[in-house]
Amino acid sequence: MYASREDIGYDFGDDSKVGSKPIKPNPNIDGGWAWMIVLSSFLVHILIMGSQMALGILNMEWLEEFNQSRGLTAWVSSLSMGITLIVGPFIGLFITMCGCRKTAIIGGILNALGWILSAYASNVHYLFLTFGVTAGVGSGMVYLPAVVMVGQYFQKRRALAQGLSTTGTGFGAFLMTALLKYLCREFGWRNAMFIQGAISLNLCVCGALMRPLSHKDVNEKYVVRRNSENNQAKVLSHSAETLKSNGVISEETDKKEEATNEEVLDSVKHVETEGKSRSGKSMYGLLVLKTASQLTVTVRKGFGIWYSSYFGAASLFTNRVFVAFVIWALFAYSSFVIPFIHLPEIVKQYNLSSQNNIFPLTSIIAIVHIFGKVILGIISDLPCISTWNVFLMANVTLVTCILTLPLMQTYISLAVICALIGFSSGYFSLMPVVTEDLVGTKHLANAYGIIICANGVSALLGPPFAGWIYDITHKYDFSFYICGLLYLVGILFLFIQPYIGKKQPQEKSTEEEQV
Repeated sequence: MYASREDIGYDFGDDSKVGSKPIKPNPNIDGGWAWMIVLSSFLVHILIMGSQMALGILNMEWLEEFNQSRGLTAWVSSLSMGITLIVGPFIGLFITMCGCRKTAIIGGILNALGWILSAYASNVHYLFLTFGVTAGVGSGMVYLPAVVMVGQYFQKRRALAQGLSTTGTGFGAFLMTALLKYLCREFGWRNAMFIQGAISLNLCVCGALMRPLSHKDVNEKYVVRRNSENNQAKVLSHSAETLKSNGVISEETDKKEEATNEEVLDSVKHVETEGKSRSGKSMYGLLVLKTASQLTVTVRKGFGIWYSSYFGAASLFTNRVFVAFVIWALFAYSSFVIPFIHLPEIVKQYNLSSQNNIFPLTSIIAIVHIFGKVILGIISDLPCISTWNVFLMANVTLVTCILTLPLMQTYISLAVICALIGFSSGYFSLMPVVTEDLVGTKHLANAYGIIICANGVSALLGPPFAGWIYDITHKYDFSFYICGLLYLVGILFLFIQPYIGKKQPQEKSTEEEQV
C-alpha cells in the first residue's frame, strides 16, 4: 500500500519554482467562509441525495396512479439518480466555463422545474422526461459543484469537511421521507411534488453561497500543501511523470490561446473607442459585439481545458491509478445498494420480521453510515495516516461484508454485518479527497465528474442486474456473490496498478543519468 499521498499525487504543471517562499495562508482556507461552503454542501446533499433516497414514497403513489408494472415505474427514480451522476463529465465543462456558483444556481432552477412539471404528469413516460431527465440533470449541476467547492476551500481538514457535508445524505433520507409522507397524505402526490419543487429552489441559495476563491488563493493552497508534503518520501508513478510533462505543453498552449483571445478583445475595445462619437444605436451594437466576443473567448477556453482533460495530450486517462479508480467506481456503487434490495427478502425468509419491525436493518446501515463518514474523515486527516490506505481498508471491509452477509441467519449477526456495511461505506466521503490527491485541485471538477459518472452507470444498471440474477436463480445469495466478486475485481485494480506504475520511472531516471 501507499505510505504517503505523494505516491499517488501529482499536478499538471511545474510548480518547482514556488516552494521556498513564505506564503501567508488565506484565512478562508480551512476556516472562515470555508465552513459556510460545508453548510451549503450539507444542505445540497439533504435536498438532492436525501430526496432521491425517499423516492420510494412517490414510487408507490405512481404505481397506484398509472397502473404500470413495477419495473417500468422503478425506472423513473433510477433515471433520476443515475443521470444525476452520469452527467458529471459534462457538468465539469459548465464549471470550467461558468464556475461553481453559476452552475449550481442554474441547476437549482432546473431541478425545481423538473419537480414542478412532474406534478402535471399524465403517464410514466412523461415522468421519464420531467423527473428522470430534467430534475436529474439539475441535480447533477448542483451536486458536483457542492463537492468541488469543499475540496477547494480545505487543505488540512479535507476529509473531515467532506465527511460532514456528505452526512446530509443520511439526514436527508430521514427528513425527506417523513416530509414526502406527510405531504402525500395531506395534499396528494401531485401537490407534494409541486411543494417539493418550491423547496428545491433553496438550492439556488446554496449555490449563491459558493463564493469562488481567487486564482491566487488556489495557488497559495496548493503551495502550502506541497510544502507540508515535501518532507515525505517522493516516489512518483510513470503516469504522473507523463502528465507533468504534458501539463507543461498544455500550459504553453493555454498561454498562446490567451494571447490570441486578448488580441480579439483589444480589437473590440479599439473599435469601441473609435465608435464613441457615433450614435447610441451603434454603441449598443458594439456593446453586444464585445459581450459576444467575451462569451466566445470564455467558451473556447473552457472547452479547450475540458477537452484536453479527457482527450488531449494531458488527458486524465494517462494516469494508470486514475484509470484503475474509474474501473473500481463502475462496480462499487451497485454492491452498496444490493443489501437495500434483498434485506427485506432475507428478513422474511428467516422469520425475523418482528425484530426487524422494531429496528429495521436498513436503518442500521443508514445511521451508522453517517457516523462512518465523519469518523473515517477524522482518521484520514491525521498526519500519520494515509487517506489512500484508509480508503482501501474501508473497501476491503465492505466487500467482505457483502460476500458474508448471505451466510448470516440470525437478527444479531445480520445487524452486526449491516453496521459494518454502514460504517465502511463511509468511504464515499473520501472519494473527492482521493481524487484531488490523484489529479490536483485544478482538475478536480473534471476528474470527479468521471468518477461519479462511473458510479452513475453502476447505480443505473446495478439494481436491474441484481434483479435479473434473482429471476434466473431464484436465490438472493448469487446477487451478493456475483456483485461482490465484481467489486473485488475493482478493488484489486486499486491495489495492483499503483505498483505497476512505479517501475518504469525509476528505469527512465537511470537512463537519463547515463546520458
